[in-house]
Amino acid sequence: MYNLDAAYYVFFFIFGSIFGSFANVVIYRLPQGKSIVSPGSHCQNCNKPVKWYDNIPIFAWFFLRGKCRHCHAKYSFRYPLVECLLGLLFALSYHYAGFTWSLLEYLIFVFGLLVCTFIDFDHMILPDELTLSGIVIGLIGAALNPQREFMDAVYGVLMGGGFLWGVAYVYYLMTKREGMGGGDIKLLAWIGAILGWKAIPFVIMSSAIIGSVIGLIAARKQNAGLKTVIPFGPYLALGAVIYLFGGQTIAFWYLDIFMPGLN
Repeated sequence: MYNLDAAYYVFFFIFGSIFGSFANVVIYRLPQGKSIVSPGSHCQNCNKPVKWYDNIPIFAWFFLRGKCRHCHAKYSFRYPLVECLLGLLFALSYHYAGFTWSLLEYLIFVFGLLVCTFIDFDHMILPDELTLSGIVIGLIGAALNPQREFMDAVYGVLMGGGFLWGVAYVYYLMTKREGMGGGDIKLLAWIGAILGWKAIPFVIMSSAIIGSVIGLIAARKQNAGLKTVIPFGPYLALGAVIYLFGGQTIAFWYLDIFMPGLN
């Protein structure tokens, strides 16, 4: 049994790393409006197609020393990083969900969060193709998954999206400047659709703390003070992942103390 269970972890890590390779394609092409299906993988410098054996997740990058086989142009270390991260997230999803309906939802969810994270880092945007479709998929999943409650997902969408919309609106009234992107609002609504309304306070607090620390470090390095702009989506995604893989205990403890009767 132990060996079989270990084999499942290995399988989901490999499975995740394969999808991580596809995630790299989506991260690069989606913001540019390019097809994520065709053409196949190719070098952006010499346009030569990448052979299947040069596209093996994680391994190929190190075997080729991070360079194109033909023109020796350098490939970013992000490629194996994304593949490795998604492999770990898939393995963790199996660890926490087992072979349940929730596992399928978790795999789709972490894939989308990882793609959104790197797109937001690169372009300061969160594509509607991911966030809005994530909300719809999350609500459909709640309706079909016997382990979840549909109304909990609905309240999660309303609470997540509504809270950030309110914060953005108040900020605009006070400063006459946009402070929170619409993509962040839709991302938190998507998180609520998957994790339910009880996850929202934890995700907001954890992402705010982590984002504040990173923001202060960035402000110090850039000497831009409070005008430093950082994407908030990656920290919302990180807060959601923390909640998904163990943060529920902290969140329920918080609700028991400050909102008794709601948990």
